[in-house]
Amino acid sequence: METHTKKYKVRLGLFTAGGIVLFIIAIFFIGKQQNMFDPVFKLSSNFYNVSGLQVGNNVRFSGINVGVVDKINIINDSTVNVQMLIRKNVNQFIKSDAIVSLGSDGMIGDKLLLISQGSKDAPIVEEGQHIGSVEPIEIDAIIASLNVTAGHAEIISKELSEIMFQVNSGKGTLGKLIHDSSIADNISQSSDNLKRSSKGLTDIMAHINSGKGTLGRLIQDTTMAVNINQTLVNLERSSKGMEETIEAVQNSFLLRGFFKKKAKEEEKEKKAAEKNTDPEIKAVEIKAENENQ
Repeated sequence: METHTKKYKVRLGLFTAGGIVLFIIAIFFIGKQQNMFDPVFKLSSNFYNVSGLQVGNNVRFSGINVGVVDKINIINDSTVNVQMLIRKNVNQFIKSDAIVSLGSDGMIGDKLLLISQGSKDAPIVEEGQHIGSVEPIEIDAIIASLNVTAGHAEIISKELSEIMFQVNSGKGTLGKLIHDSSIADNISQSSDNLKRSSKGLTDIMAHINSGKGTLGRLIQDTTMAVNINQTLVNLERSSKGMEETIEAVQNSFLLRGFFKKKAKEEEKEKKAAEKNTDPEIKAVEIKAENENQ
């Protein structure tokens, strides 16, 4: 093949120029993705575990890619420092109390950082500021928890299966209640008896409400209530008259002496009892008896 012909040189020049253009486009595209041609500012945050986050992964704010992960440094065994490059034009929207969290681009996509908006009254974040973070939920921990839950569900399912087997076999209270026809008959009989009792009670209440029977008359018949009230009044009057009769007997001249004598004896016995119970009087009496001896 002739390598010094004019046609070959033109092809070689076109191929070289095309390669250079593609290289420039690639550099521009990559640089744009990495914010190499935009003014940026730095932010940093600490995590316990970055869960596979890599340098170059996106940083999102309000669902929009606003920067990239610049550096990931291990500070100690429990702290990983992540530095971010954020476009300068979104600086005014990020507040100093914003929180950084780990996310992913879709279900199985690359890891990325998510910056919350923060509160409206907080000041704007400054260059190189360190902002707070939220630890991600570990997939392994979720899977372990699901395994434990699945184990518990399996145990419960097995126990329920055993219970249903016992019930279907007619064992236990519930099994007997379902399979033993005599229990069902007894329940039916009890229900019938309850219905009869309820019907009888309804009839009784109907008789009472209609004023039939002693209780019905007592409740509904006003004349009976008046008679009862009059009887109570008469009893009260009789009791009062009896008290007046007893008082008259006590004041009669035939028995007045008897009642006065009886009252004097009761008063004497009362004083004697008080005298015997008074320790000072008793002490005086004992002293007097000793002097007489």
